[in-house]
Amino acid sequence: MTFGAAPSLTSAFTPFDAGAEVVAAAFLGETPVLALADGRLAFPNGDEIRHLVAHADGAILAAAIDGRRLITGGDDGLVVASDSAGGREIIADEKGKWIDAVAARFEGTLAWSVGRELRARTPKGEVKTLPLPSSSRGIAFFPKGYRLAIAHYNGVSLWFPNAGAPEFLEWKGSHIDATVSPDGKFVLTTMQENMLHGWRVSDGKNMRMAGYPAKTRSLSWSHDGKWLATSGADACVVWPFQSKDGPMGEPPRECGVRPEVKVTRVAFHPSALAVAIGYEDGMVMLCRLTDASELLVRAPDRGEPARISALSWDAKGTRLLVGAENGVAGVLTLPKK
Repeated sequence: MTFGAAPSLTSAFTPFDAGAEVVAAAFLGETPVLALADGRLAFPNGDEIRHLVAHADGAILAAAIDGRRLITGGDDGLVVASDSAGGREIIADEKGKWIDAVAARFEGTLAWSVGRELRARTPKGEVKTLPLPSSSRGIAFFPKGYRLAIAHYNGVSLWFPNAGAPEFLEWKGSHIDATVSPDGKFVLTTMQENMLHGWRVSDGKNMRMAGYPAKTRSLSWSHDGKWLATSGADACVVWPFQSKDGPMGEPPRECGVRPEVKVTRVAFHPSALAVAIGYEDGMVMLCRLTDASELLVRAPDRGEPARISALSWDAKGTRLLVGAENGVAGVLTLPKK
C-alpha cells in the first residue's frame, strides 16, 4: 500500500445508497456486504445493489464474520448465517429475545449473548451456555484456543466453554464492547463512562485508559498487534502495546485531528500501519502512523451529516467499505502502484 503524492483519494471512492442505516460492513471473500438496520443485507456490485433479507421480522443489532458467512443477530431473536450466494441458515432462535452481541471465528465457531446468558457453538452445532451477571453487548474470541472474553457489568469473564467455570476480571462499572489483542496477552473493554479499561491476562493487572470526551465504540488492532486505534475523540487515539505493560506509562498517539468533530469508526489496514477513520459528519480519512500523512477518502457532508457507522477492509487491503447511519455508503479502491 502506498499513499503517493495525491492529497485526496475521493476520485477512487464510489458512493452508493445502501437503502437503510448501516450496522456493520464486511467482505465475504471478495464480496462486500453491509448489514442494515431494517434486517436486510446489501451487496454492492458496480452500479447495482443486491439485497438479501436476513431478518424478515426484525432489525439487525449485531454482526460478525466467520470468513465466508456474515453472522447477524436481531431483535427477532434469531442468529442467522448468510453467504454471498444468497444462502441463509438460522443458527439459533431465541424466541424473540434480543441478540445483543455476536462473535465468530474463521473455522465456524460462533458465540452470541441473549439476556443474561452467553452461548458458544462449535462448527458441529454443539451449544454451551454460560450464565452472566448482567446482559452483555461485547464478546470476543481469543486468537488461539476455544476461549471467549465477555464484557458485562463490573468486569469481564474469560471462558473456556469446554472447561467449566470462567475466570472473572473485575473493574467496577458498565463494560460494553470487548476486544482481545492479537497475541492474546491483553483484554480491553469500552465503558459506559468515557474511557477504556484493560487487563493483562497473565496476572489480571488493570489498565485504565481515560481522557475521552465521548464514548468509545470502535476499536481496531494493527496487523502487528502493537497499536490499538480507538474512536471517541476529535482524533483517532492510538494506544501503544509494544511493552509487557501495554500502554501503561506510555502516551497515546493521535492522528486525523479535527477540532470539535468526533471520530465514530476506525479500521486498521490489514498489512500496513495505516488506519481508516470515519467521523460524525460523514468524512472518511486515511492516516499513516509512520509519518502522520493523511489522505481524504470522503468529504464531510454539507447538509444533514452522514455519521459513519461502519468501516471494513478486504483481506488484501485494496478496498475499504464504508457505511453510515443514514444509508450513505461507498467503496474505496486504492490505486495500484
